[in-house]
Amino acid sequence: MNISVFQFDIIWENPVANRAKIDDWLEKISRKSDVIFLPEMFTTGFSMNVAELAEAMDGETIRWMKQSSADHHCALSGSLIIREGDRFFNRLLFVQPSGEIQFYDKRHLFTMANEESHFQRGTERLIVDYKGWRICPLICYDLRFPVWARNRNEYDILVYSANWPQARNEVWNTLLKARAIENQSYVVGANRVGVDGSLISYMGNSQLIDPKGHILASIGDHHKGVVSAGFSYTELMQFRNTFPVLNDADHFTIQD
Repeated sequence: MNISVFQFDIIWENPVANRAKIDDWLEKISRKSDVIFLPEMFTTGFSMNVAELAEAMDGETIRWMKQSSADHHCALSGSLIIREGDRFFNRLLFVQPSGEIQFYDKRHLFTMANEESHFQRGTERLIVDYKGWRICPLICYDLRFPVWARNRNEYDILVYSANWPQARNEVWNTLLKARAIENQSYVVGANRVGVDGSLISYMGNSQLIDPKGHILASIGDHHKGVVSAGFSYTELMQFRNTFPVLNDADHFTIQD
């Protein structure tokens, strides 16, 4: 499985410009990718201006994602602001070239930015079956909550689509590795760079990590670009079979 992450400076509250930027990168990417992951709220930045920026599930960005996925023969995934009736969601979309769409609504809303005052909290995880792999996509602040990400042999790739600030960069680097090791899973961290409309700085550090916590590929501080790596299903299964940590995990049920 070939995975890529687009790490870029999201133009504040400008979906048209951000989609155009991604289009340009899609045309230039040299490595064939099975899945391309984008940062959290990739069309707007981490804005709480939900009433003005929200889109419907048949809106412009989702139509664009479906067309781009089909044109480039790869799945596209990232989160944006979605409206359903009078409710708003920070919703991650996983769009396949076939046109199939699956989604995950962010569970852990960032209270320090009053995200919970604007968005409805998600209640269910998503596991995507794609090309023989099981993918669990989560969003940003979810990274701090290991119980929500606990792998009960349900997934092979854990993904965090994020707007993770520079001020907590060391936390980002540490927890991504921890999630890979404790869940015996590949991990993808898709972050942004630049300064947003709330004057929050981001240094990126998007990375792809193997189940032993080794960084397979990453982008350095504040760099814009594409980071890619190949994930081996055979190596993952061999590691799980020879060191079956997941067999000894505690059984539990998450209750709201």
